[in-house]
Amino acid sequence: MSGIYIHVPFCKQACNYCDFHFSTSLQFTEEMTDAICKEIIIKKDRITDQVGSIYFGGGTPSILPQKSFEKIFNTLITHFSIASDAEITIETNPDDLDAKKIAELRQLPVNRFSIGVQSFYNEDLIWMNRAHNATEADTCIKRSQDAGFENLSIDLIYGYPLLTDEKWHSNINKAIDLQVPHLSAYSLTVEPRTALAAAIKKGKQIPVNDEQSAAQFISLIEKSAAAGFDHYEISNFSLPGRHAVHNTNYWRGIPYLGIGPSAHGFNSSTRYLNVANNARYMSQIAEGKLPETIEELDIYDRFNEYVMTSLRTMWGTDLKKIESDFGKVFLAETLKNSRSFIQKNWLQHQEDLLILTQEGKLFADYIASELFLINEEEEG
Repeated sequence: MSGIYIHVPFCKQACNYCDFHFSTSLQFTEEMTDAICKEIIIKKDRITDQVGSIYFGGGTPSILPQKSFEKIFNTLITHFSIASDAEITIETNPDDLDAKKIAELRQLPVNRFSIGVQSFYNEDLIWMNRAHNATEADTCIKRSQDAGFENLSIDLIYGYPLLTDEKWHSNINKAIDLQVPHLSAYSLTVEPRTALAAAIKKGKQIPVNDEQSAAQFISLIEKSAAAGFDHYEISNFSLPGRHAVHNTNYWRGIPYLGIGPSAHGFNSSTRYLNVANNARYMSQIAEGKLPETIEELDIYDRFNEYVMTSLRTMWGTDLKKIESDFGKVFLAETLKNSRSFIQKNWLQHQEDLLILTQEGKLFADYIASELFLINEEEEG
């Protein structure tokens, strides 16, 4: 079953590390909702099978009023066949999840929250320029559970200067104690054109320490495993059977529709990317045009994308699939290029699968890039 991703490009304030597309001006939420609904209608024929997951990302989708969600859901239900058990996720911030907001969301088809906690320490949240505090991070989870939202995921960040190992262990333990079934954890990355990058360049902030990030990543793997969590993707951990359907489909190459400014879409052979500009997005949609760039993927693109996404998961890269989908030459090159990583014990060759070891997970992107193949004829 296919998925639908909807990008809601609004936030209350800018986190110092974030390079996602968003606006802190909430002036045009109604117009943006109308544009999103119109794009859904324009693209309705791109999905012909049932929809198994819908994901509202951002930005901060929970910032939208209930009437906006109702309009979007009515449009989706009218134009797509949505499975009765579809996973419907909304990214939320703890400061949005008061009793009133949760009650509103309870009236919608939403059945899963992804909560941007990031840390349970006030000083860390202030350093990140988050809009919530530590108390809200704790109480919003309990309040959501009390209201019947048990399918929760929380985001945590590690590897930043303020985060001692003691605080990091406390954050992990807190998430486990709150009985959250899914955890996404990300090493702080200093992206260009962010406030954090500018502060580091000016010497106002300490650079990120790669050794600290690696050590905290390993402790996360060990602590989550001891609590019974599957490490099913580099940044994602869940109790058995509680994997995120939508994101898992990304990594398995299942087609999905991208709606909203800066949203991506994918249909096995083509990738679509919407313009990352709210005004241009809304004006082009109003004219009945799709503000997107289309990239046709050749066999090398598709192979590299498969390796990059599959290798990040606990299911690994399927060598039989490589042979059947891409051919014997791709299989032979993959086996050849993986040998050095198997010798280093960064990769394991288990039956017909290549799977990262714990140490290999520290170098996942590098290993994937070394397994990529290029079209030498085009290069020449």
